[in-house]
Amino acid sequence: MAATYRNLIKNLLKTNSEQQTANILVTKHKLDIKKAKDLINRYKTKAVATVHKAEIHNLIIISDTHCGCKLAVCPRDGVRLDDGGRYMPSEFQLKLLERWDYFWNEFVPEATRDEPYAVIHNGDAIDGVHHNSVTQISNNLTDQKRIAYELLKPIVDKCEGRYYHIRGTEAHVGKSAQEEEDLAASLGAIPNPQGQHARYDIRYLLADKLVHALHHIGSTGSQAYEATAVHKELTESYLEACRWGQQPPDIIVRSHRHRNIEITMPTMKNGSDGETSSARAVVTPCWQGKTPFAWKIPGARLSTPQFGGILIRYSHNELFIRSKVWTVEPSEIVRG
Repeated sequence: MAATYRNLIKNLLKTNSEQQTANILVTKHKLDIKKAKDLINRYKTKAVATVHKAEIHNLIIISDTHCGCKLAVCPRDGVRLDDGGRYMPSEFQLKLLERWDYFWNEFVPEATRDEPYAVIHNGDAIDGVHHNSVTQISNNLTDQKRIAYELLKPIVDKCEGRYYHIRGTEAHVGKSAQEEEDLAASLGAIPNPQGQHARYDIRYLLADKLVHALHHIGSTGSQAYEATAVHKELTESYLEACRWGQQPPDIIVRSHRHRNIEITMPTMKNGSDGETSSARAVVTPCWQGKTPFAWKIPGARLSTPQFGGILIRYSHNELFIRSKVWTVEPSEIVRG
């Protein structure tokens, strides 16, 4: 629609009904009635879409799907491999896929109250070829990206293209995350001003509240110190914002550790008389089972894996975090 008609219709609808606006377009601007009504409908559709875009109050964040690993989520019908063969998911992968489907088809609609939402994949979409491991479905990264695309493209459609992608670990997604960039571009991820479809971080506003997401966060071998690196990251985020006069994040989101944790610390509300708000940090769970690497490192070797994602929702001038996390039973008990 030409800008001239768009502005004209916008102004006419302020003081006229749709039928009156159509009549004015016919009598004063020499349009036939069908064309006039079509222009009005196109303007209304665009206006509603613009409002919806501005009113996004729900942000879904997942990470660490590690597509291409035999212990990660995989399409139900398997995936065609580059050499013409086909890989079919294991019993464990099918169970994990049930959780994936529940998350997107049940949890997300309920948690967002069927409102529009944006999605961030917070890195490590594919598993890559790394650390001399042999748990990959295929070492051909085209195969791995095909798995990721089949899983993630329906999600991009569900969120109506409000999809952002963060770069993960180079060991998994290539130097400068080149494989993740290629995948994100094929999915139509919204690029940053530099044209990167997979970016290193994102500062996302829900209303006037700031969410900062990037992939990496320090880890620990002891659950007694699991919150330490997360709290440090939040504290340093506030220090950096204060140092340079920037808006501090209300919530920071990190991934990489495959374990969900959330911490909160009170902050002063702007313009309040001692009333506090809160700053929070949350680490996302993953969509990958326990790998041989996890079986040998402190902390992880004793714990069961955590699958799922998080919702950040703006309501009543506050941000709320809701995590959906599953795990599995530990190894079976063997009787003597």
